Amino acid sequence: MQELNSFLKQLIPRGMEFVLSVAIGLLVFFIGSKVIKKLLKMIRRSMEKREVEAGVISFCLSANKVVFYVILIVVVAQILGFATSSVVAILGSAGLAIGLALQGSLANFAGGVLILMMKPFCVDDYIIVGDVEGTVKKIDVVYTTLATIDNRAVILPNGKLADSNIINVTKEDKRRIDIKIGIGYDSSIAKVRDILQQIADHQTTRLPDMPVKVVVSELAESSVTMLLQMWVRPEDYWDTRWGMLEEIKTKMDENGIVIPYNQLDVHVSTIPEKERDNQ
Repeated sequence: MQELNSFLKQLIPRGMEFVLSVAIGLLVFFIGSKVIKKLLKMIRRSMEKREVEAGVISFCLSANKVVFYVILIVVVAQILGFATSSVVAILGSAGLAIGLALQGSLANFAGGVLILMMKPFCVDDYIIVGDVEGTVKKIDVVYTTLATIDNRAVILPNGKLADSNIINVTKEDKRRIDIKIGIGYDSSIAKVRDILQQIADHQTTRLPDMPVKVVVSELAESSVTMLLQMWVRPEDYWDTRWGMLEEIKTKMDENGIVIPYNQLDVHVSTIPEKERDNQ
């Protein structure tokens, strides 16, 4: 009986101490949560004033939120009497397990952060990545969405995109049109040069301060390759190029300039009737 009374006398203070610790821990967690929300709002406002990309803001807020809450949990655990080293070890193990499970997604996430911070391209830029090209419509932290010329949506993972060679066609304010035309060896190079020069000079989208070049670029097996180079704005590139190709074919036909193409000559030999009978 005395042992029971002694145990109860020790239990009551410990229980009161534990209840007090829990109450203090809950209070600290409640206050800490409010402080974290205010800190995140301040960070958001600061980044928005600096006109930081929305994806970068989202990433930074998420990362800061995780860090702040980890610190808060460690503080609350200390108040409740847990060893800090044990709490840190548990959080580290959980983070490692989650990281291994989401390895591919984390790679895309990291790639998205790099893209948003380094800005190799922005929304409305026209880019070429491998055999895919199109206008950037959306840059998320995990995926980037392109719209092709025929209005198909191409969704690329940022992890692979960050490791690829990216050609940003609209990064500069001008783009050069290169058109190669093969003409026959018996055609007049001077005449063809004049035709191509006139076609280029009549283009309203041509940048007048940039030179036009019409040169012989190659002496091929069955044709002389003429090269026409002209500069336009990136948004005028395709319409101008397509229009010029049609006009070049029309002008070549009108002036009797032959554009060679690969041909296959088939020779059929006949066996004389006498030889056929002998066989």
